[in-house]
Formats: sequence, structure tokens, C-alpha cells
Amino acid sequence: MTDLQHKARRHLWMHFSQLGAFQRDEIPIMTRGEGCYVFDQHGRRYLDGLSGLFVVQVGHGRRELGEAAARQSAELGFFPVWGYGHEPAIELAARLAHLAPGDLNRVFFTTGGSEAVESAWKLAVAYFAAIGQPRRHKVISRYIAYHGTTFGALSITGVPSIKGIYEPLVPGAIKVANTDRYRCIDCSHLDGCTLRCADDIEQRILMEGPDTVAAVFLEPLQNSGGGFKPPAGYWQRVREICDRYGVLLVSDEVICAFGRLGTWFGGERYGYVPDIMTFAKGVTSGYAPLGGLIVSDRIVAPFLEDTKVFLHGITFGGHPVSCAVALANLDLMESEDVLGNVQRNMGSFDAVLQELRDIPIVGDVRGDGYYRAIELVRDQKTKAAFTSAESDRLLRGILSPRMFELGLYCRADDRGEPVITLAPALIAGEEEFAMIGSVLRSALSEATSAMHH
Repeated sequence: MTDLQHKARRHLWMHFSQLGAFQRDEIPIMTRGEGCYVFDQHGRRYLDGLSGLFVVQVGHGRRELGEAAARQSAELGFFPVWGYGHEPAIELAARLAHLAPGDLNRVFFTTGGSEAVESAWKLAVAYFAAIGQPRRHKVISRYIAYHGTTFGALSITGVPSIKGIYEPLVPGAIKVANTDRYRCIDCSHLDGCTLRCADDIEQRILMEGPDTVAAVFLEPLQNSGGGFKPPAGYWQRVREICDRYGVLLVSDEVICAFGRLGTWFGGERYGYVPDIMTFAKGVTSGYAPLGGLIVSDRIVAPFLEDTKVFLHGITFGGHPVSCAVALANLDLMESEDVLGNVQRNMGSFDAVLQELRDIPIVGDVRGDGYYRAIELVRDQKTKAAFTSAESDRLLRGILSPRMFELGLYCRADDRGEPVITLAPALIAGEEEFAMIGSVLRSALSEATSAMHH
């Protein structure tokens, strides 16, 4: 055992990880990245099929981003935006407001996605208190949707398996139907969606009392559960419902923003303008931690009065180094037409994955842009699901280690039904898609044989 491996086993607490397993097995230690690939401590190369964690939009090893961080560190390494400004935060706020749709012109910075979601809930409550509607504090989100791990964000999250031991959570977080058309009890057997999933939001607003609901939190394309794409007309119906009852629409763009769907923001892809957008991850391509909210002029208006204050802040929100990295990242994305690369190639990416439908355990292939998911089933014809024990064996015992052994890093997830999630860097193209398809065909075919025997 190397000294680094020993230190990792003894001292590093990895996130969402079964630490016991690494008392027996070697911890993979990544040492460097280059383009769409990362390398481990043995020099083995892996295709990063998840962009780290839906983060590394422009790829690994971009010296331009490291140099931007170094320049800013030497000039002003830190200063808070608590009643003060600094150039990187001001310039980035103005740039994000320019990219954002409609009248979303004000930016509140955090350091990551969970903090952004937490901040958005607090802002919604504070906004309604400021305009004389203090009963509005409840929030609505979708079943199985993931929105973060802090107590407020976890309350908004709709994944039962990661919530139970922390209950009771923050009260007032209500769940509604998601857009999983493959298993929808209302329309999976029909030719098209009935939009019952959108109407469920209206029913819950009425059930709770419209004067108690502050906001609806939705991702443009739902991550957890495996790339649930909204049906045609869904977002327009949701926007109409929120307007009818005076409820704020929060678009959680932590994953979907900054090119993941081929547009700057997911709302642009699906044709809607929210009241608040949360962002994080891809804004810096992961080279520095940063997140935040982009807020409409209407929401910030009450706080422009002298005596009103949004009583919330985070020490490292709007960190000057992170903001400088974000500006350099946006420069790269624009100069290299990264969004155009996604738009030109997302059809090819989808086609490679659709070819896997002949494998018996592949039930559904879905998603959008450079975000795709493959749902795995016991039986294609009946859509029969694996049991919890079978899913654990399939994902953790067979597929995850085999895909990694074959040189592909991606996510095998069972927060809903078992899925494989793929989200390569936005600079990826035919070469990377071909490798993804080849590895998945081998691993899924072997898994089919193993599960059937």
C-alpha cells in the first residue's frame, strides 16, 4: 500500500461513499486531467463521462483558468461582498445578467448548489414578508428530484433514501409528480403526455392554500431518477399556474446551466423565464467553487428601499478568485463555441446510446443535450423493475467496477429506478461517444448475463 493510499484510508471521508468497502478495496486516486480524460495514480486513463459531477464544461487541464486564478490571487485574494464590492464579482454579476433571460438582472453569489437552493427558499420567504404576505413560506418540488444536502435544500429534495435519517426536516416542503413518462401511470400507455404532471402543481397549491405557498422549485431537465425530460407544453403550463396564484417559479439550473443542454440556461432550451434561477457547477467548469441566484427585478424591488435587508450571507459567496475563474471560463466557452459544439453533436450522442436498446436490460434511453440516462429493467416488455438487492448488485457489484475497469467514469445511480447517467465535458465529440458506446455495450451485455444467471 502506498503512503498516499494509507493516508486516504485513514483520514479522508469521501462524500456519499461506503467507507467500509475501501477498507478492503483500493481507493481510486485521480492525479491529473486532460481534455475529456482523467488519469489515476497508476497512470491509467479514464474518459470522464460525468464531467466530474456535471461540472467540467470546457474539459480538464485548461491552463487559462488556473492562470486567471493565480492573477486574481496575487491582486486581491479575498474580500467579502457584505456591503462591499470588488471588480470580479461586479463584472461577473453584470455578465450573468446579460446572459440571463427576461428581467433576471440581479445576482446573489454563494459557493455551491445546495447553498444556492437554500438561499432561494430564504429569498422567496423574505420577499413575501417584505410585500406584506408573511404566510407564504411553503415550497413545492418534484418527487425523486435532487436539490442539495443542506437542511433546507434536503427538504426540497424528493429522494426518500437520503432524507429519512435526518428527519424532521424543514416543514413546508411539498412534493408533486415528476415527468417520468416511461413509468407515468397517467400517460405512459398513451401517444402523448396529458400534462397531469404539471396540473399536479396547481392541485397542491390549492390543497395547501395559495396564500401559504412561496415558490415552486424545478430543474429544467430532472437529474435524479435519470434525465426526465419535460414534455411539450409542460413549462408553459407551470409558468401559467405560478402566475395565476402569485407563486414564484425557481428554475434550479445547478446542472442544466452553462451549456449542458446546448443553451446558456435550461429555461432557454424549453422556452420559459423563471423568477429566480439557481446556478453553480459549470459556471467555473469546476476550477473554483461558485454558485448563486439570478433574480428578477420584481423580486429585488422591495429590498431597494433603505430599510429593507435580505438577512442572509455566506463568507465565501462571490469569492474574487472564483469570480475571476468564472469570467475566464465564460470567455473560453464563447471563443471556442462550446454551446455550438453541444448543439451540433447532441444528436450523435443520443444515437450512440439509442443503439444499446437491443440489450435486454436496457429499458429506456432519455435525456437532452449532453445529459443522457439509461434506465435498466429486469424485463423490457413489461418494464419489470429490479428489486433493491438486485439493483445494488447490478450497479455496485457489476456495472460500476466493470465500466471503470474498461476506462469509463460515469454514474450508476439508484435514487429512483437503476440508471446509468452520462454527462461528458461539453467539448466531447464522436471519439468520446464511440468509446462510451463501446464500453457500455460490453459492460451491459456482461451484466445481462450475470443477472440472468
